[in-house]
Amino acid sequence: MEDLLFSFAPITLDEMSSVKLMNRTDTKFVTSMPKLLRLLKMAQNDYYAQEINGERNMLYDTTYFDTRMYEMYNEHQHGHANRQKIRFRTYVSSNLQFMEVKTKNNHGRTKKKRIEVADMNLADQQKKEFLAKTLRYDADTLIPHMHNYFHRITLVNKAKTERLTIDTALQFHNVQTGVDRDMGPLVIIELKRDGLVFSPVLEMLRKLHIHPHGFSKYCMGAALTNETLPVNRFRQKLRDVERILKNSK
Repeated sequence: MEDLLFSFAPITLDEMSSVKLMNRTDTKFVTSMPKLLRLLKMAQNDYYAQEINGERNMLYDTTYFDTRMYEMYNEHQHGHANRQKIRFRTYVSSNLQFMEVKTKNNHGRTKKKRIEVADMNLADQQKKEFLAKTLRYDADTLIPHMHNYFHRITLVNKAKTERLTIDTALQFHNVQTGVDRDMGPLVIIELKRDGLVFSPVLEMLRKLHIHPHGFSKYCMGAALTNETLPVNRFRQKLRDVERILKNSK
């Protein structure tokens, strides 16, 4: 896959400054490595590949926090339209760590607020002030629940109106149960754009029979590594994931 990635014209972080999309619509797709390789071949002429320090498939390290009663997980599991997630994400290639709060509203738009941090200690004043402004939950009730890491490819369309993130080699570690899960050949694709602007990749995905499919890394990771959690609304998605994994062997 590395050779294929380096066939794309590169784009730097500075050049991507106009494509931050902090207030955006997200559409996710779930597929397998063989279909991803076909997609990358189709997308070469329409997209740039993000490059940092010579890398185009960057390692991300993320820890999600929630209340002890899994309130954020349960809001998502019950289908609440207005919901939030909090995570600490380390961008390993650029050696940066951020505390991020994502808020999804009932119009399908996602807003992300973040600050750069040096650690995951929620007791310091900077983090408390940030969370008081952005999060509906009391910072003192939060504990780490789910750790994951994965490799991410980021493509930017030539018009610079969207980003396509492609996550592979996803692995989960449940901080509370100690259970691990390696997702092997599973691929998570996310189309991030400002509203419903034209996206060249949508026709490519359609041709490959890759259809929209929700996948929250926090919620799916938690459901796969903690058998005590309710999974009613996630049951079909979990079956779809297991089918992809089985068919990719």
